[in-house]
Parts: sequence; structure tokens; C-alpha cells
Amino acid sequence: MEIDAAREVRTTCPYCGVGCGVLAKVAADGQVSVRGDPDHPANFGRLCSKGSALAETIDLDGRLLHPEIDGRRVRWDEALDRVASTFSQTIAEHGPDSVAFYVSGQLLTEDYYVANKLMKGFVGSANIDTNSRLCMASSVAGHRRAFGSDTVPGTYEDLELADLIVLVGSNLAWCHPVLYQRIAAAREKRPEMKIVLVDPRRTMTADIADMHLAIAPDGDVALFTGLLAYLGQHNALDRAYITEHTTGFDRALFAASNLDLAGVAEATGLSEDELGRFYSLFARTEKTVTVYSQGVNQSSSGTDKVNAIINCHLATGRIGKPGAGPFSVTGQPNAMGGREVGGMANMLAAHMEIENPAHRARVRRFWNAPSMAEQPGLKAVDMFKAVGDGRIKALWIMATNPVDSMPDADAVEAAIKACPFVVVSDVLASTDTVRHAHVRLPATAWGEKDGTVTNSERRISRQRAFLPAPGEARPDWWIVAEVARLMGFGEWFAHATPAEIFAEHAALSAYENDGARDFDIGAYAGIDAEEYDALAPFQWPEKDGQAARSPSTRFFANGNFYTPDGRARFIPIRPVAETRTDEKFPLILNTGRVRDHWHTMTRTGKSPRLSQHIAEPFVEIHPADAQHFGIGDADIVRISSPRGEVLVRALVTSRQRQGSLFAPMHWTDQFAAKGRLDALTASLTDPVSGQPALKHVAVRIEKFAAKAFGFAVMRQRPAPVAATYWAVAKCRGGWRVELAFADDDIDWAGFAAALFGASPDMLAYHDRDAGQHRIAAFDGERLAGALFVAPGPVAVSRGWAAEQLEETHAGQRERFRIVAGRAGAERPDAGATVCSCFSVGANQIAAAVAAGCTTVASIGETLKAGTNCGSCRAEIRAIIEARRVQAAE
Repeated sequence: MEIDAAREVRTTCPYCGVGCGVLAKVAADGQVSVRGDPDHPANFGRLCSKGSALAETIDLDGRLLHPEIDGRRVRWDEALDRVASTFSQTIAEHGPDSVAFYVSGQLLTEDYYVANKLMKGFVGSANIDTNSRLCMASSVAGHRRAFGSDTVPGTYEDLELADLIVLVGSNLAWCHPVLYQRIAAAREKRPEMKIVLVDPRRTMTADIADMHLAIAPDGDVALFTGLLAYLGQHNALDRAYITEHTTGFDRALFAASNLDLAGVAEATGLSEDELGRFYSLFARTEKTVTVYSQGVNQSSSGTDKVNAIINCHLATGRIGKPGAGPFSVTGQPNAMGGREVGGMANMLAAHMEIENPAHRARVRRFWNAPSMAEQPGLKAVDMFKAVGDGRIKALWIMATNPVDSMPDADAVEAAIKACPFVVVSDVLASTDTVRHAHVRLPATAWGEKDGTVTNSERRISRQRAFLPAPGEARPDWWIVAEVARLMGFGEWFAHATPAEIFAEHAALSAYENDGARDFDIGAYAGIDAEEYDALAPFQWPEKDGQAARSPSTRFFANGNFYTPDGRARFIPIRPVAETRTDEKFPLILNTGRVRDHWHTMTRTGKSPRLSQHIAEPFVEIHPADAQHFGIGDADIVRISSPRGEVLVRALVTSRQRQGSLFAPMHWTDQFAAKGRLDALTASLTDPVSGQPALKHVAVRIEKFAAKAFGFAVMRQRPAPVAATYWAVAKCRGGWRVELAFADDDIDWAGFAAALFGASPDMLAYHDRDAGQHRIAAFDGERLAGALFVAPGPVAVSRGWAAEQLEETHAGQRERFRIVAGRAGAERPDAGATVCSCFSVGANQIAAAVAAGCTTVASIGETLKAGTNCGSCRAEIRAIIEARRVQAAE
């Protein structure tokens, strides 16, 4: 494709489910720049740190550019024939349930649609599931139980109209920053708006909360069941709504009435006073939105949590109205699109039910499908168990990394390694999953892909290509359709463009739909390529023959649910106490994300900016627990469960709940020695949704007895590192590595040479008695690498050391300064990165405070920090407060 340097392309961010619009521009020299789309109704021009750095993640380093079979480059026709013939032979010999697809919320809707169609309608199995099972399956199950459909009732606008926002299990400031900023901006305009955070951790989101309820792990069912009882006891119910639009209220209230305030306090770890204040606030605030995310969904009681929340909104009639409703915010850019096309093992396309014979017959007719799946397939956790025990003999993994993201990850890796035939479609040549593939298929990446995605408020937006596909990379839909053709189904997969697939998807949504199904975009059933290219973001439903709806479409304000009787169902919920800890594993591990990284870092790991705020795997631990287990701040610690262990850096903080730990899930074998966190998590799942309980894992923690610590910077990415602990991160000009060693009897000069390449021009300082070693190697006037070793955590400035990779070092003075590990007075150290959007460090912020900046706003005016995505504002405020305390002492 030709690149028009004068044209900005409207596309959509490939990260979380907020679905922000992005304007991407390619300059005449090939440089790409991105900015937020001011006209997109999801973000109105805002972008988070990850979205702002998208242009830093689209290089071709590490890309899979050609098809491979057993590590050998082959032509596309050979690779496709191997996939098609092996799947066909496996099905013929062992039946359709002997094969499976594991797909991803990173796929576009058109990719998802074709994969689901092939598996369910032509292979004849429902063994297609998605990594969205790990993030929003409990929301789907809760919606279907209550509403009769997987319908998100509200819109983002409700977050700005609400008088009370309850954030449950959601660190919105870091995980959905643009929504956080929309709320923060609304709060500035209406200071009377109240915000309650329900989370075991005091996250950065607590910065805007009026009340933080540091709930016990999995205490949410008791919290909201107790709230329902409170609403009944205090006459805070909408009796008219309950009578006209719901069923089952009396049973749900009876189940809740067994839980008094004292019982709720015991189950949640909250005081009766905290509960009373929250319950009273909820009861008296008509415009209430309850936003929930992974802290609710990733639980063995996730579906009950969802329904406990929905029960409270149904009981008060606070659903589908401006500024009121339960709101699930999804984790991936197209988790919602996957739900729409039936990309999960227990769903059909267009929000139809695989268990419903009429729905199956309808889809069979529309597709003219010869082998329609008759029953649900295996959900993700069970799918990989079936891979492990040999029931699944051919597996196709698309755009995801289950060796890192699935629970009990070591068992999942063993299952994939033992599987007779594994195909992986991906953009990278080396991930922890790709390395085990028999066939590797190069897929197009963001910037090259063309299709649609759906965000958390049901808004469908276009992802448009602005870069040519590199090498032999192909769209995922094309790859699947070609395999379908070779399997003998070419007549039904003769799609030439994603526009044709979207038109078919839209037509299916309207097919024999008399209003009994929520998902209907029949208005686009006849869309052509030109109209598709110009498609503006829209929120479904958009039915054929109806005028375009308003920008904000809500469901259920006046009932009209998708149950047989049109009424919502209250679900009786009885909290069940779960004790998973014991003497051997006495702590609860909570897993999640950090601000600047995404999933398994295949994209964000390429960005120097995004790697500077947090550059290595870590665990948050409460000071009392740290003291009990003999752990100091910045120690390397070993966390163990019955399934595996990891080595991470300790972060001692009172933000963490005592008795609990928090660690992020992003680090893989590509970025750390032993950081694959899901090696610890169990395959325990919610019995309704099949979603794994990734936030409540019994573990133990112990200090790793390191004899030496190290830090290094280097121009080239290091080969395998000979250290017990290491974590590598991209920086400007090269790479940085954190190190720890079980032994200090090491030839440090030899280690340095192996780390960043031998150099004839090396300077070194050794104080063996003190355990201090500093080595710098030069390639001409450029720094090839520098290594700093100490008996404790190395005190050198990481930012300053990394900057030296971009400097010239002609004189001995500059070179010795690197060995000394100190910046000169003329080059002040910026300190640890706080604002990734503008690369502003803690020392710069502290200096600005000392110079008279006493508010977050004034810091923004001086340094720009906090003025883009705003995710760092809480940290900026903490620095301001710390300086204020120092000044007062």
C-alpha cells in the first residue's frame, strides 16, 4: 500500500476496552506519530501513557515475518496445507472435539467471526475459547442470568452524570486511565459527586475516592448481598420497578436477610461504621453507577459477585437511566466484539445461545453449515487440561500467550509442549508460547490490521491500516479463511475483504431477529467497501430501517429484558466463606496490571518510555508482613505456591492490605529470569462462568539470600543472563538489566564481557572487601555497557546510567564518571520516572516543589507531568506531600 504522508488515519487503540480513538500519521521519512482523536466519543482526544507511546511499539524488531514449519521457513501454501491437512486428518480419526482454537480479545471482530464460523459451523465443535475468558466471562454469565442476554446497560456518559460512582475491584487510574480522567474531570465540575473505591489495596485510584473500603479478598458477594438487605430494611427500594419489570425479588431478599451488619463486617473485614456509611450513601443517591472489573470477575465466585451488584441496581430501579446502572469495564480492546460473534465456547454468534435448539438451527440456516456444534465446547481452563491429557490433539492459538497468561501456567506449557500439533498465529517470532509451535504463521499487527472492535460501552469503531504489512504477514481472517478453503469449505469462506465479513456479521445479527435479541446491527448488512472504510464509531443496536440512534443508547430503563417473560431475574445469593491459606501458605496473592505495561509485554516491552516507571517484576507487601518474614524494601523475594515459584523485587508499602500480597502479571521468560506469575495461580474457576480465580491465591514468601546485586545498561539486548535473578527492560539507546546473584565468587570482568560483548576498551573499579564492582566498556566514543555490583541493592541512578548510552564519551573524565556511577553537578539526575507520557522523574518534581510548585496543577504547568493521561497525579501529589512534611520537620 502507498503511504500518504499528508493524511492522518483514524483508527482505534489496541489496548484496553475503553476503545480510544487514535489519529496516526506517517511522515515522509516513515516516522509514525499518534495523538488522541478529539472527535471519538470514547476519549475525546485523551490517551493514556500506553496509547501515547504506540508509535514506539511498531518496529519490526522480533517480528515473525514468514511462515515456518518446525523452525524452517516455508511458503504460505505449504504452511496452510500442513494446518488444513493435519486438522482434517485429526478430525477424521478422532472426531471434531479432538481439535480446538484458542483465540484472543486482540483479534478484530472480522477475525473472530471467521474463526468462530469455521469451528462451530463447519468443523462441528464448540472447542473455541478466548483469553477473554480470563477477564470478563463472569460478567457475561451474570448478565445472562439477570437480563437473559449479555447486555451492558449503560454508557460512558453515565460516569459523568452520576452523583455516586462505586468502583469495585478496579484500579481505574492505571487500568482504564481515560475513563478515570473522564470521572476526574466531571468531579472537578461537580465537586458534590462522590466516589467509593472497593479494593483490598489502596491503589492510585483511591486518590480521587471519598471512601476506600479495604475489603478482604473475595468479600464482594457479602458486601453487596448485605447492601440488598440494607436497602430492604431501610425502605430504599423502587417497588414499582421491581413489580413491573423483575421476578424473584422476594427470594433474593430472603437469601440476603440472613446476613446482618455484623456478619457482613466479619465476611468483608470492614467495620460496621464503614459499612453503614457506604450503605447509607448508596441508599440515598439515585444516580449511582457501579463500575466493576477484574477484582469482581477473576474469582471463583465472580458470577455471584456480578449478580449481587446487579440485584442492588434492579432493586432500586437504577439501571439504564442517565447516570445510573451496573457497568462492567472490559480488559481487552475487542473482548466485546468477541462476545458479539460468539467467540466463546458456550456462546453462538450474534448473542445467540448454543444450548438453544432454535438458535442453533437459525445459525445453521444462515451459514448453510454442514456440521453445526450441538453443545458447548471446552472453556479455557478445561481446554488446556484436555490438551494435557490428550483429548485435544491439534490446537491453534491466535494472538495470545497462554504459557504466561493461563493459570497453573507451568502445566499449560507442559500440555502445549506435549500436544501432537500446535499452530500459533502471532506477530512475534519469539514468545513463551510461539517457541512451542510446530507451525508459526505471521499475522499483521496494529497499524497493519483493518477491521472493527467494540468497546465496553457497545461502541463499534474501525481499526484502520496506516502501514503496509511487512514481509509475508497476513490478516488473521485471511489465514483462517484460507485454511477453511483447503479443508473443503471454500464456498462459505470466499471473503475478499474485511468489509464483506462485517456485512455478513451484521446480516446474521438481524437474521430472524424480531426484537428478541439485543445485538442487532442490521443497518450495516448491506455495507460496501467504501462505506466500511468511512464507518464512524457507533453504538449498537443499529437496526435496519431505523434512523440512527442518539450517541448514547441505554437498555432496561423501562424493562424489556431478553428473558422469556421480558422481566429481569433477581438471583438469590448466599455468601460462602472460603479459606485457602494454611500454615504452609499463609498469605493471599492478588494479581493484576501496572500502569504502563500491557498483558505479556509483547507490545509495551518495545517502548523505552513505558519500561522506565516500573522496569522489573515486584510484589507489594505490608510493612507488618515484611517485618514478620524478614523482608526489606528492594530485597529479592521468592513467592511460592503448590504449583510453582517466582523471584521478584519487594516493595514494602502500607497501601497493601496486611496478610495479602500484590504482584503484576506482565513479566515473561522474555523479560525476567523467573517472573511468570501465573505459574503460581490455580486452575480453580467460577462454576458458572469458567473464569479462573486469579486474585485469591494462597502463597508463601521468603527473602532470597542474594550474595550480590547488580544493575547494568548496554547497547545490545543481552543474551541469556548468567544470574539467579535478572529483569531486562528497554531504555533509550539500549537496554537496562536488574540482577541478583546467589553467589558472589564471580569473575565480574568476564561476566560484563559476556553481558554486553567483549571490548578492548574497558575501565573497572573493584573493592572486593566491600563487594563493590563497577565496569564500563566502550566502543569508540560510545558506551557499549556498564555494570554496577554491590552487596545490597545498587544505589546508582538508573535513568542517568541509561542516558549514557546515547552520549559520547571521548575523554577519560567522562568515562571515569560512569565508573563512579555519578552524574556531574551540571547534569542533575531526573530520578525515577513518575510521568511516562513526558518522561519526568521524581527528582525533577521534587525540585519544582522546592522552587514553589505546591499543587499538581502547578507541577503540570511547569513540567507537563500529569497533564496527559493523569495516571501519575497521585504519585505527584505524594511527592508534594512528602516535601511538605520534610519542610515542617
